[in-house]
Amino acid sequence: MADLVPVEEVAEAMYKLVEDSMGMKKWKATDLHKACEQLYGEGYQKRKNGKAAIKSLVDNGRLVYTYFGGSFLEVPHKEGAAN
Repeated sequence: MADLVPVEEVAEAMYKLVEDSMGMKKWKATDLHKACEQLYGEGYQKRKNGKAAIKSLVDNGRLVYTYFGGSFLEVPHKEGAAN
């Protein structure tokens, strides 16, 4: 069995996926899990390092949950007055 990929590495990969496709695609948590499974293979486990990575990204404010007919993870938007 392959070693688990560190949570920090998974979190960075997830953040990069969401950031790179910002405005073009909305990511569901399950879509992120599937992408990381393809990226890391057996070293990725949804329950062990996948959920922890999403939790750390949301807790640190790097990603936020949005709801528009379903729950999505996105990079927080800046309001027009904040610029």
